Amino acid sequence: MDKNLKKYWRTNLRYLAILLSVWLVVSYGCGILFADQLNQFQLGGFPLGFWFAQQGAIYVFVILIFVYVRLMNKLDKAYDVDEKE
Repeated sequence: MDKNLKKYWRTNLRYLAILLSVWLVVSYGCGILFADQLNQFQLGGFPLGFWFAQQGAIYVFVILIFVYVRLMNKLDKAYDVDEKE
């Protein structure tokens, strides 16, 4: 059981690292670092870099929350630690 628990937490931390990396790239990368290149394109009448800085990073963060919930539900079932109804 102890070996499975360590594997469970290692997988959980890997999920967190990947999802937070995606959020970092979108919020910091698209909103700040690559804003000048992205501003060549328009989304809803606004430059794309500006859009990512103001709204896009928030939308991506909310989507990542749902992705994390789905991944964790699958992981919980795989390791039999899910909440049974």
